[in-house]
Amino acid sequence: MSTPSDLPGARSRRPGRLGIGVIGAGRVGAVLGAALRAAEHAVVGVSAVSEASRERAELLLPGVPVLEIPQILERSELVLLAVPDDALGPLVEGLAKLGAWQPGQLVAHTSGRHGVGILAPVRAAGAIPLAIHPAMTFTGMSLDLGRLADCCFGVTADPAMLPVAQALVVEMGGEPVVVAEGDRVAYHAALAHGSNHLVTIASQAAEILGRIGIENPSAVLGPLLRASLDNALSVGETALTGPVARGDVGTVAAHVEALAELGADPGGAGSADILDAYRAMARATAVRADRRGMLPAGRRAELERALGGAQTGSDADPDAAPGEDR
Repeated sequence: MSTPSDLPGARSRRPGRLGIGVIGAGRVGAVLGAALRAAEHAVVGVSAVSEASRERAELLLPGVPVLEIPQILERSELVLLAVPDDALGPLVEGLAKLGAWQPGQLVAHTSGRHGVGILAPVRAAGAIPLAIHPAMTFTGMSLDLGRLADCCFGVTADPAMLPVAQALVVEMGGEPVVVAEGDRVAYHAALAHGSNHLVTIASQAAEILGRIGIENPSAVLGPLLRASLDNALSVGETALTGPVARGDVGTVAAHVEALAELGADPGGAGSADILDAYRAMARATAVRADRRGMLPAGRRAELERALGGAQTGSDADPDAAPGEDR
């Protein structure tokens, strides 16, 4: 392993600083590399395949050489793997076949779905596996560095190495949250459901407003959505409001009719998914409102009939008799 302080892109370092190689200059890798560099670690190399990733590396990691992955591994004391989930396993295995991993090397990936199990080839080579996933959405711009101050990281590592993973997160300005190996998929599903689907719902709501002639849907939705999210994070399901939570069957039926017409409009071919999403989320809301005792007896079944469409799984009405139409 080369001495990082003698390599291009390295800075003079105080004791305890690492030579870091960044594999993948996407939105996450470049930002985390820049954060570690700001903590006085030396970023000794970065891999960047696309033109966009090369430009991002130049912006966030100026002076750091763009190298082939085996070169980066040879130089690095810590390797940061910031690649798509499905690419992580094949990449790790391929580098193991090349004999690229080095004993004692720290290898951290940023995947939310995976723990350290996917880094088994790394462990077999004598390197040390870590998983540090930022619970944050990134733009790949310098403004993301400020977001790390409020960002939790899902951290998974062997017990003896947890302090190392946690320290790296703290140095980036984040808050480490330990996630057990067997819980990584559920952890990632929670974040994807809460974040990615939030974007879909907001986009659908904006599309509806745009279709009816509202010139600036974001101005209408912004204050409402922000308040709803703040309330949900502060008080949980107590924040449930609206026609489903109140059991306003007539309003829900009118919503379904209006959204069906919107999707059937020749100019609304892209809106067909909105009614499906509305039904799914209304059913989930009804389940939770009913569980909290917010709905009068039998009202959930009435809401189900108003929503129409298929109903399966945990959304099924527990009061319905076997074979009863819903």
